[in-house]
Amino acid sequence: MRVLVYKRTHNGDPDASGCFGVHDCMGIVRDREYDAVVGVGGIGSEAVSNGIDGQVNWIGIGPHKREVEDKRGSEVLFEHFLNFGTDGPDFRELAPLLAARMYGDNVRSILDGMSDAEQEEAEGIVALAEGEPPSPGLVADSDEPPLAGSCRTRGRTRRCT
Repeated sequence: MRVLVYKRTHNGDPDASGCFGVHDCMGIVRDREYDAVVGVGGIGSEAVSNGIDGQVNWIGIGPHKREVEDKRGSEVLFEHFLNFGTDGPDFRELAPLLAARMYGDNVRSILDGMSDAEQEEAEGIVALAEGEPPSPGLVADSDEPPLAGSCRTRGRTRRCT
């Protein structure tokens, strides 16, 4: 399983509809090929001030992507989506090796090049979202494109550069 793990500094992307990219955060990283995404809070002052530091903030499995004009990457909704908000489990406890690499080496995102043990930790986090419902914005059982009308497209915010 290809798991994208990335550090976040703030809330709001993904939004309440489960749309990853609504504020254009992580830009072209959203267009990489992955099966699941894990968003974890960074450990800097902005993440601390937003109450997400050191936590697993959200998990998405089974991406549905839609290109959006004037954005650096696709908007993405998920077949299974779990948003912990500011009350997520401790990343260092769930994935000590992966957390040490991301925080210790100041890695912003990782998809390829994880050790077998780091990959196992990432997949263990993803397993928390198995069986969860889809992103609220995902149009299910429809003839429309998977993201039709589901992401309230917004421009890039100052904090998402």
